[in-house]
Amino acid sequence: MEPLLFAWGANSYGQLGLGHKEDVLVPQSLKDVSCKCQDIKSITGGGGHSALITGAGELFVCGHNRHGQLGLNHTDDVLHFTLCTAVSGFGVKQVACGWDFTIILVGSGEVLSCGSNSFGQLGVPQISGPCLIPQKIESLKEKVVDVAAGLRHALAATESGLVLQWGTGMVAQAKRANPGKTLPLFLTAKEPCEVTGLEDIKVKTVAASSCHSVSLTDEGYLYAWGSNKHGQLVSKEVFLAEPKKIETRFFSHEKIGAVWSGWTHLVAQTETGKVFTWGRADYGQLGRHAMVPDGQEACTASEQHLELLCNIPVSVPCLNGASQIACGSEHNLAVVGDRCLSWGWNEHGMCGDGTEANVHVPKAVKALSYAKQILIGCGAGHSMALCQTPHQTQHT
Repeated sequence: MEPLLFAWGANSYGQLGLGHKEDVLVPQSLKDVSCKCQDIKSITGGGGHSALITGAGELFVCGHNRHGQLGLNHTDDVLHFTLCTAVSGFGVKQVACGWDFTIILVGSGEVLSCGSNSFGQLGVPQISGPCLIPQKIESLKEKVVDVAAGLRHALAATESGLVLQWGTGMVAQAKRANPGKTLPLFLTAKEPCEVTGLEDIKVKTVAASSCHSVSLTDEGYLYAWGSNKHGQLVSKEVFLAEPKKIETRFFSHEKIGAVWSGWTHLVAQTETGKVFTWGRADYGQLGRHAMVPDGQEACTASEQHLELLCNIPVSVPCLNGASQIACGSEHNLAVVGDRCLSWGWNEHGMCGDGTEANVHVPKAVKALSYAKQILIGCGAGHSMALCQTPHQTQHT
């Protein structure tokens, strides 16, 4: 049995790889993938583009390409997954797709970038216009083990546990929140700059959003910085200019095993498999109804009280034991058992239920109920899943 790649959601740039630019409200299988589906090891997406990595370390891309974010040496949108030959032979390990740029981690621990550099998000300050072919970020001297791309900034975690940040996407909010104060260098840097405030801490993974950053330490602790407009940093501050630890009491005193970020919400899984969500909630992206303590539904609670409930990590029991989680800008996917669940913003059909109504509680994607989910991935407004399907359904 050969696995099939399914895609659904926003498609105005061809980011679903289906050969057209119409939104898709129910998962559709891709007939034309230029790599073998069983070779796909990673699926991700950005503002309007998508990226697949194969087991051999080849990178396949499609979608929005006006700024060269596909790394194909042109600026036309691409409607089918296409091999990015510029990084062939590098052994691509990880890809992080920002709004209009792409960060590529290769086997040697080096990092390349392409796309828009209008906010210094490529980490290569000498490039002024769009960059159409992935360029090595020369100032990253140490081996990198993890990368993340936000709206207009990017992060890297190095082998020794340092975190570097570049891109000025957080500066405007930082200045508004800290008038007259000198900001840490990493908030204004256009090339990788060490994030201060994480000294003596070894970070293993990073996540980025529209305007905040998160790091997970090897000891299972979360540190967050940037905008706290939606309570996503679990702090009373409007903006945290330096990393602050999110106390373990919010996670039942358990250590964190993994963290994911949407534009304004966060999802974390503890080492025992519990899943917590917090941050902005207006599209259902937290996958839980805000309940006031005496059990009344949200609508009767004061708005301030509700906001507090969103600003605190709360466990979502139906996601416990999830084997995979992926966050788009305001929607999410998870694999629990053999089922693919979706929830959150659904204006373009990215929850895959055939409607455009937001989904407030995780529910199974019916169209994939006959399939076994092998791998999931999200772009800002689209979703993808690599599925093992029973033989007879492959020809429908």
